[in-house]
Amino acid sequence: MEISDYRDAVAANRRDHGFEAVEAGAEEFERMWVTRETDDTLGDVAVLATLVEGNEPGADGIDAETLVDVAASFRDVLADRIDSQPGRADGGEAPTPIGYVTFATSDPDASLLAAMNGFTVAKRRTNVFPLVYDTEAERLHCHEVPRLKGRGIYRRQADDAERLFEV
Repeated sequence: MEISDYRDAVAANRRDHGFEAVEAGAEEFERMWVTRETDDTLGDVAVLATLVEGNEPGADGIDAETLVDVAASFRDVLADRIDSQPGRADGGEAPTPIGYVTFATSDPDASLLAAMNGFTVAKRRTNVFPLVYDTEAERLHCHEVPRLKGRGIYRRQADDAERLFEV
């Protein structure tokens, strides 16, 4: 699948599942989408997602170091956009901030997938999941849902990844 076709399919998915386009995005992320929902396990969540294309003309693709740097940068954007304080001025509770940065690339190597799985998801009161979409195999690589502790947030990641980034 061509990256442009994948980008269009993700855009259709985000509309179908209630993700709104973020008008004033961060400079390094051309397209971002957001939704706020109530999750049975996690309570109120605020989800911010983006797609990074790894095979643009003139680009060297995405390597493990780039994945980690871009995901960390996306965490900063998520933290700036979502109120992560324990309580808001209006008395409501702050939502759990979750971010997805999906890297679309052809034939990702093992080091890229290892960097994805080794990325520290929970940090600074945010949860950022880097995901990798293999455009050649048409397969989305996600984080595994653990058997024990922390299962809720990873289960949410699997569900969100399926409805937004699976095509």
